[in-house]
This record gives sequence, C-alpha cells and structure tokens, in this order.
Amino acid sequence: MPLLYVTDLAYPARGRRYGDEDAFLTARLREHFPLALCHPLDAERLMPGFDAVIVRNSGPVLHYQEAYDSFRAAALTAGTRVYNPLTGRGDMAGKQYLLDLTAAGYPVIPTIDDPARLAELPQVPSYAVKPKQGADSIGLTFTAHPSGPAGEILIQPRIDFAYEVSFYFVDDAFQYALYAPDPDRRWELAPYEPKGADLEFARSFIEWNTLRHGIQRVDACRAPSGELLLVELEDLNPYLSLDLVPPAVRDAFVTSLTGSLHSFLT
Repeated sequence: MPLLYVTDLAYPARGRRYGDEDAFLTARLREHFPLALCHPLDAERLMPGFDAVIVRNSGPVLHYQEAYDSFRAAALTAGTRVYNPLTGRGDMAGKQYLLDLTAAGYPVIPTIDDPARLAELPQVPSYAVKPKQGADSIGLTFTAHPSGPAGEILIQPRIDFAYEVSFYFVDDAFQYALYAPDPDRRWELAPYEPKGADLEFARSFIEWNTLRHGIQRVDACRAPSGELLLVELEDLNPYLSLDLVPPAVRDAFVTSLTGSLHSFLT
C-alpha cells in the first residue's frame, strides 16, 4: 500500500533536524511500504494517489492553517486514512484539552482562558500567557497581570520546574523517554529512565486520548513538589529526537511503527 509521507524537510526548527529524522524514518519504512515524500502544502493535492497519508515533521500548523484545514476536511470527506488518525483530542484539536484536563482534575499545569477567572489559579508572581491557537511558544509572554480576550488566550501559573521530560508512544506502547536537565536549554535532551509512577502518569493521557493507532508524545515538567504535570499532549506531528536514543531503542521504535502502520492499513 503506497504511503504519502508529509514532511517539511527544510523547516528551521530550533535544536531539531526535521530533515535528518525523516530521511532516516523513510529509509527504514521504505523496506516495508512504497512511499513518497511531500511538503504539507502539497498533501491535499497529492493524497488521492495514495492509500494512506502519514503526517510527520510538517512543522507548526499555525504557519499553514488554511491549507491544513482544507487537507483535513478533504481527507475526512474522502475517507482517506491519515496517520495519526484525525480523531486525536490533544494538540491535533487545539489547546482546549488543557482546559478540559484541568477541569477534570488531571495532573496538568492549571489552565484558564479568561483573565476574569484568575482566582482559580494558584497565586504566583508571574503567569504564562499565550494564544490559544499558538504553537512552539509563539506569542508566549510572562506577566504578573494577565490580560487578553477571553476564549482566545491561555493563562497558566509560571512554574519553577526542575526539568522537562517527554514520553514517546506508538499506539499505547511506551517506547522511550528523554529529558532536558537544564530548563533553559530545553532541546538539549538526554535519555531518561522512567519510574513506574512516571509511566502511569504518561499512560493516563494516552488512555484519555483514545487513539488506537499513532505516534504520541507526552510532555511534562517536574514541579517543585516533585510531581509531574502535563505541559503538552502532542498527537499531530511530534518530533521524536531519534538521533538521541541508542541504536537498539531506535530499531525497536521503527519495528513498533511498522507494525502499527500495518495494523492501521489492514
């Protein structure tokens, strides 16, 4: 079954090399599937010639929102198989999930979208304010007095966390974890050995998202209290940092992804 692999090989991502990662992944996937690469702006036009579309390192949708919305609508109308499936409840659907998870009592950085509700957040010297439709920290500011149009921004307490850590999954199977020991250098990652409680934390969000197939990354921070808090649930096109994991772990990830795709396509 031929796959259309969507990537922006030249996207200038800070601390990440999209092109290198996708060159590696497509070389390995080509052993199992015929495939072709395309830029996200060409995906809608090209997808009728393929059995499925796999969206990988295509960059923040914010930069091509109209084209992505059109691609998504066309895929849903035609019944085109898209991997990750378009039913994700995380970043794929916007940032509403941070509000929903806060309301449901999940271990997430408390989030509101209306300055009038500031009393619902912990009192801190500074708050993070960012556009509700943002990505990659675009438009992020820190202020002691959050303001902005209700429903269009996200407000969170600024947390003096110890480090950030990411958990990578294929379907519901944990693959590996990486963390940034220095909070000021978030893209300088190192392997992380999760404890049982860490994996239980990450799996709770994978289960909440209910995606039967796909690649997901659960981003969290270690709060001063010692607990993990969700920062982001990336279920659209998470960068995988495969160059930072041992060869055996990388090979196991490719095996899991190949199996997931075979299951998804059949």
